[in-house]
Amino acid sequence: MRLGEIIRISGTVVVGRGIPDVEIGEVMEVGEERLVGEIIRIFEDSFAVQVYEPTSGLKPGDPIFGTGKKLIAELGPGLLQNIFDGIGRPLEELIKRSGPFIRRGIKVNMLSRDIKWSFKPLVEKGFEAMPGDIIGKVQETPMLKHKIMIPPNLSGKILEIYEGEFKIDEPIGKIHVGDEVKDLYMYQEWPVREPRPIAEGGRLPLEQPLITGQRVIDVFFPVAKGGAACIPGGFGTGKTVTLHQLAKWSDADVVVYVGCGERGNEMAEVLTDFPELKDPRTGKPLMERTVLIANTSNMPVSAREASVYIGITIAEYYRDMGYDVALMADSTSRWAEAIREISGRLGEMPVERGFPAYLPDRIAEFYERAGRVKTLGRPERIGSVTVMGAVSPPGGDFNEPVTIHTLRFTGVFWALDADLAYSRHFPAIHWLKSYSLYVDEILKGYVETVEKHESRLLEYWPIFAKEFPLYRDEALRILSDSAEVESIAKIIGEKALPDDQRLLLLTSELIKEGFLRQNAFDPVDSYSEPGKSALLLKAIIDFHKTAEKLIREHVPIEKIMELPAIAKLKRVKLDERRIDAIISVINEFNAEFNKLASEYRISIAL
Repeated sequence: MRLGEIIRISGTVVVGRGIPDVEIGEVMEVGEERLVGEIIRIFEDSFAVQVYEPTSGLKPGDPIFGTGKKLIAELGPGLLQNIFDGIGRPLEELIKRSGPFIRRGIKVNMLSRDIKWSFKPLVEKGFEAMPGDIIGKVQETPMLKHKIMIPPNLSGKILEIYEGEFKIDEPIGKIHVGDEVKDLYMYQEWPVREPRPIAEGGRLPLEQPLITGQRVIDVFFPVAKGGAACIPGGFGTGKTVTLHQLAKWSDADVVVYVGCGERGNEMAEVLTDFPELKDPRTGKPLMERTVLIANTSNMPVSAREASVYIGITIAEYYRDMGYDVALMADSTSRWAEAIREISGRLGEMPVERGFPAYLPDRIAEFYERAGRVKTLGRPERIGSVTVMGAVSPPGGDFNEPVTIHTLRFTGVFWALDADLAYSRHFPAIHWLKSYSLYVDEILKGYVETVEKHESRLLEYWPIFAKEFPLYRDEALRILSDSAEVESIAKIIGEKALPDDQRLLLLTSELIKEGFLRQNAFDPVDSYSEPGKSALLLKAIIDFHKTAEKLIREHVPIEKIMELPAIAKLKRVKLDERRIDAIISVINEFNAEFNKLASEYRISIAL
């Protein structure tokens, strides 16, 4: 190991000298305690190291050691159900060694060397292995098979392959690479700042929806598997709870949740809730498909900058197995603040609001690692990484640099609105400010998902595929038009409006209360199946269309507003009978409308 010395210290940035041939990204160990750091700047005769732990007590003249390695993630069995800190150390192991207050300088392997995994080979001796080839499997959790792959930078003829129980640092075979014979292991190492390679021409169109169980997202502003979404909002608008919901219920095979600079109690809530929650698809604990990275606000600021790269590297690794992965980053603003702090300590010229000029590049670097791809290796497989990042703009100002630059590189914008949040409307995603660039292609995939799984709905709604996009468009039109009418009503009063505009306000209220508002803590409403969401929207829009016919025939709006089924339509989303309950309310509405039409001697077709 090469030895140098510290010449200057500025917070977590340490300047050293005396080690030749250093390179950007090389991991250094600083001081007698060998604190972990990474080279971020090289000068003529010195270099700057970003230290990922508190630097108090360091002084000029202390040693600095060069490792010759880059910041890497260990990728193999044992990642799922684990909790790591910002630089990939398992927190459970850290607590065992130092107690609840983690001492600095502790070195812990990312993956346990004590656990034995049952490895079953899928290839035989003599197999000509290429980068990314699957050579075996391990049942990592009851929910997920871990596919053991040839590392992306390795190829050759397999000389030996074993079956049995192994620790991850025990060889499972041998491979002939060039003139060397190398051992094969169940894990591989990868530099976290480098995207993992994919097959040539492997980027695929984003056509499949990520079903989240959140109606405002799935129906109005959907995200594609492999897409990138941004969820900005001020304090108290529900960013973290919304991301928790997406982590709990999205139909990804693997979830990577990065708590980057958020409050410790919010991360503790995730750790407490996830083991008790059941996956709606399999009925097994959600934790069996989850990796958590916790770098909370009381942990070293500099490690936040590394935490998102650790998370995205783990996500890409499971993508390479052919799985759909969802990554939640909460919050990228705290990550950007860490970049700003380090930039300031380096004396770099700040630009807008003190952020460095390369902030957009860093944001793009992160979000552009999302995607749906054809992976390296055989057998041929397709995987995806969907990235959803929360942004915490100061004062809820969406014009600040992190939000503006994030919007440039994401395809979905879920705008959290403070007024909605303060009126207890959650999720507080504003229907007039938000958008999804994936919506046209994704709606086809959403329809296919419903048609595959919701036979009860399709019995009732046989022309679902043709009508659903029209119903969605009509609901958005009603919300948009009612916003204009509401501004008029505030001036002249609602009762002074004509009946058709009062109906518009009534239907808008039904959409907001009966459809868009969703209780994250209600056992029935927390997750809304695609079929239930679609039918609930149909019920509301059909109510509006029928009521319009009656108003055109001079039925007073007061008579329509008195219908008992309106109150039931607002609450039917909480009914455990789900689709059957909505069909029951629709039938009740039809009966009440027919009675009203008969009373006014009107003929309406229902």
